[in-house]
Amino acid sequence: MWVLPPTANHNAGNVLLKPPRRVLKGVNECIFDRFRFPFMKKMLIAAFALLSVSAVSAQQKVVADKIVGIVGDKIILKSEIFIANEDIKRSGGQEQDGCTILDGMLVQKALVLQAEKDSIPVTEEEIDAEIDQKIRYFIQQYGSKEALEQIAGRSVYQMRDEFRQPIKEQRMAQGMRNKIVEGIKITPTEVKEYYDKIPKDSLLYYESELQIGQIVIYPKASRDIELLAIEELNGYKTDVESGRKKFETLASLYSDDPGSKDKGGMYQINKQEKQWDPVFLNAAFRLKDGQISPVVKTKFGYHIIQMVSRNGDDAVIRHILRIPQITEPESAQAIVKLDSIRQLLVSGAIPFGVAVDKYSEDETAKFTAGILMGRDGSNYLKIDELDKEMVLLLKKANLGSGQYSQPTVFTDERGKKAVRIVYIISKSEPHRENLKDDYNRIAQRALEHKKNKALQVWFQARISTYYIMIDGDYRDCGNLSKWQTRQFTSTN
Repeated sequence: MWVLPPTANHNAGNVLLKPPRRVLKGVNECIFDRFRFPFMKKMLIAAFALLSVSAVSAQQKVVADKIVGIVGDKIILKSEIFIANEDIKRSGGQEQDGCTILDGMLVQKALVLQAEKDSIPVTEEEIDAEIDQKIRYFIQQYGSKEALEQIAGRSVYQMRDEFRQPIKEQRMAQGMRNKIVEGIKITPTEVKEYYDKIPKDSLLYYESELQIGQIVIYPKASRDIELLAIEELNGYKTDVESGRKKFETLASLYSDDPGSKDKGGMYQINKQEKQWDPVFLNAAFRLKDGQISPVVKTKFGYHIIQMVSRNGDDAVIRHILRIPQITEPESAQAIVKLDSIRQLLVSGAIPFGVAVDKYSEDETAKFTAGILMGRDGSNYLKIDELDKEMVLLLKKANLGSGQYSQPTVFTDERGKKAVRIVYIISKSEPHRENLKDDYNRIAQRALEHKKNKALQVWFQARISTYYIMIDGDYRDCGNLSKWQTRQFTSTN
């Protein structure tokens, strides 16, 4: 049995008697060193793993739920600790003890409380965008919306609702953390002092890595080729409407969309999902069941769309995509343009970042300044993280740090032909971490360490102002001793 503390002794007010059914987002990476988990990175990558959505209901059959921690009016359930560990194991991490997980959860709850007090802004648009991103990721992982819902044991709508509060709390905690550490800087002397304290046998070992930037231009197909694509799509539309052929057969044979070609052009879409091209989405939801759209132009190419079925904001559609083919003259024009840009870069007439902002047509460039990002979010990439055409280019050109490739034609992940200049920002050989080659990474860690120390000071000054309850099952956790100032321990 868990015991609720008397409300007169804390700021929680009437704590919920019925534990809320929700999914753990995972502890925020804002947590400072003494509260930071070694599995944090894994948890963030696997945040909201879909199996843990189903685990809330399925696993509670074997895990008796109860409140194991309270900070103010924020509660932590035993099932959340169990689910967090399941997420860690599924993402390849080492199972963590409950003391460590609970410690991090208590920290996040405290940061959320302070964020509420300080009115840290978190907009519904931010939350919706992150929810959409999570849902898209899981649909891709499990192959379809139906598969996702079957594994999760609930609808996407229910999942969206369950994700909302954890995401909001995560963003509030991060915002509070940012407010606390804003303005903290690091000096070269502090970086060296930090590095000198690292035991030599604990220095990281790096494989060969590259920092790579690129400027991308998409050649424009000739008008004649575009008209040919439109004519083809109109022909497919006529064939289906006359009953001579089936839409899914034509999609399987002729669509240029690798994501749906093998499924007869089928997608399950939702009107509120922001990952879809808005022109495509609007055209689809104007259709009635069985109806086929006129030819629609999006950033991907030209489409015809068939509405298979619709239920409110959900719909099943099929589409055929035709990407107008780029011929040699169009590619040559893009190469000439990029070659002139390369000359400006090589001569130093324009910085790389400015050139990216001014000329690159890569959609991600505005977020990354043209720098390629690895799977872990870092801009240090191993060779196996590069696309095959990039690997061949680098092998052939043998570029060194600070050098630019010649303009090169390639095909992007959407199947569109493009031309790019590749910029080798840095290139390292396998080595043990050192200040000369790895200063930026060491400086970043030193800065985080300094911020974490500031967070410790801030946190210790305020921990006594929160009402804390820790369940008796965790009374022997040495790492939770800092929470004892105002602790009410439940009985079993």
